[in-house]
Amino acid sequence: MIGIGWMMKKNILLISDYLDELFPNPKCELTYNTDYELLIKVMLSAQTTDKGVNKVGRVLFSKYDTLEKLKDANLDDIKEIIKPIGNYNKKALNILKISRDLLDKYDGVVPRSHVELESLSGVGRKTANVVLGELFDIPSFAVDTHVIRVSNRLGLVNSLDPLVIEENLKKVFNKEKWNKLHKQLVLFGRYHCQAKKPSCTNCNLKDICKHQEKN
Repeated sequence: MIGIGWMMKKNILLISDYLDELFPNPKCELTYNTDYELLIKVMLSAQTTDKGVNKVGRVLFSKYDTLEKLKDANLDDIKEIIKPIGNYNKKALNILKISRDLLDKYDGVVPRSHVELESLSGVGRKTANVVLGELFDIPSFAVDTHVIRVSNRLGLVNSLDPLVIEENLKKVFNKEKWNKLHKQLVLFGRYHCQAKKPSCTNCNLKDICKHQEKN
């Protein structure tokens, strides 16, 4: 945290302590039994909820319980299974392509580098960061809509660009905290600092929150 002013350092400590109080052991809310299940579920979670992805995932991975079966699955059947989460046409194709690439290029094992992960269909930087942090405990800072909203409201960043936000957050927080903090910010945004009706009244961070100032 070199070069950060004392007030920002004070706010960072306040934020870290409060998130530790609320979520001492944050967990990824996507359920999975295999590495490829997590990868596919994170890809599916774009523009939808983890709850919805878990629901369709139970059906998908029960019916196609190996990568080999998933690779050869009927496209229309996959579309029908994942239809409730939206954007299902593109995501169904991604499922088939990811399954084939994992088997053909990586011996059925999810790779552990940004370059390899982002070469897979439908996998961008956010998905790669989630997978690297969750599966391999590689320090990463995935930025989703919750992280974007919360980090801006708390004055940690002043940008809507996920890459800019990721780099800024990496600068202000110690590397060993990145994986935990990512999950904490997601859960804080999901259950406390929601987009439309945030729970500001009892929030310990309201004095430094820009949303609170606007209201």
